[in-house]
Parts: sequence; structure tokens; C-alpha cells
Amino acid sequence: MNNWIDVFNILKNKDYFKELLSFIDSEYQKYIIYPPKELIFNAFKLTPYNEVKVVIFGQDPYFNKGEAMGLAFSVNKDIKVPPSLKNIYKEIELEFNQKFNNCDGDLTYLAKQGVLLLNPILTVREKSPLSHDNNLYKEFTKDIILSLEENNNVIIYLLMGNKAKRYEKYITNKNHYIIKVSHPSPLGANKGGFFNSNCFKRINEILKKNNEDTINWLK
Repeated sequence: MNNWIDVFNILKNKDYFKELLSFIDSEYQKYIIYPPKELIFNAFKLTPYNEVKVVIFGQDPYFNKGEAMGLAFSVNKDIKVPPSLKNIYKEIELEFNQKFNNCDGDLTYLAKQGVLLLNPILTVREKSPLSHDNNLYKEFTKDIILSLEENNNVIIYLLMGNKAKRYEKYITNKNHYIIKVSHPSPLGANKGGFFNSNCFKRINEILKKNNEDTINWLK
């Protein structure tokens, strides 16, 4: 594998992927679906295959108008920062003892540094969380991970919450690392396992140890 085009050229010949694309098309015809159709695969467009350093798993896209933009946890600049992302920002500030200069919710700045912000479920019906949680997406996410496992660069997976952790079994490359934390939603984060986890600092420590450029987590 050299790039995401290679990956998707293989996927497009698989029956389940054809079925997934057909399902997605049908849903956009029948319902209001987020993100906008042209942004479904935005994470892959913004973070090239050979530049992936970190994979952050979310869950499924935000389900309110104007929020989802194809990157896990990220929203458009003019949208109020959602609670999960507020908690992510709070943890970053705690770990690095600095405040964000710019607190909009657009995480494109991370995607461009090699952070693949991937929702295991790429689409959702309006105001209906997990409405597209199906076996087709599970198979797709598994194949994306297996394709990344052929990449021998250092990659760190940050698995947030139980829906992300179920993909741990597919991560087997000796050059890859796994960090597991609770989901940063208010419900998950306040139960413990997210705040003070130092997950973002730990990622940078691993990158530094492997002579890789660290991630600037603060805007």
C-alpha cells in the first residue's frame, strides 16, 4: 500500500463495500444524513496513508445540522464546540499546562499533522445517534485497520471508549502502539479513565522515542 487510493481500489471490489456504498446512497435519498455526502471520506483526504502517525477513533458523526464534517470529534469553525471535544481540549490543556489560543472545534490542524481522525461509523441520520451502526461499517473499519497494519511506520492508536476498543484485536504490527482511554463524552469522561490519562503526552513521548516529529496538540 502506498496511498488511500490503493486501499480503496481493493475495497471497491469487495461485495460488502459495494453493499455499504449502496446503503449509504439509499440513506441520503430517504433521510437527512450527516456529514454532507462529499465529506464522508474527509479523514482520508486530509491525512495521507504514508503520513499517518496517530489514529484516533471516535464513534459516529455528530447528528445535528452543520456539525459533522468528516473528522472524528471535529466540527465546522462556526459551530459551538460539542461536550466531547470540550473535554478533549480540557485534557490537552491539563497535560501541556497551556491554554488554547483558538477554541473553535475544527480539528483539521491535527489531520494535517498525521492524525487520522476516524469514526468507525462514517454516517448518521439526523438526530438519530448510532443509526448506521451496522456490520458493513464494522467490516469497513476492520479493513482500514488491516491496511494500516501493512504500513511499517510508527503508528499510535488512541482508542477512546468501548466501540473503539473492539478493534484492538486487529492491531498486530510490532511498530504500532495502542493507548486506551474512556470516551471523552461527559458520561464517559466523568466516570474516570479519560481525564489525567496523559494520552496526548504519551503519544508525543512515543513519537519522540522513535525520532518522529511530535504532534502540536494546541492551536
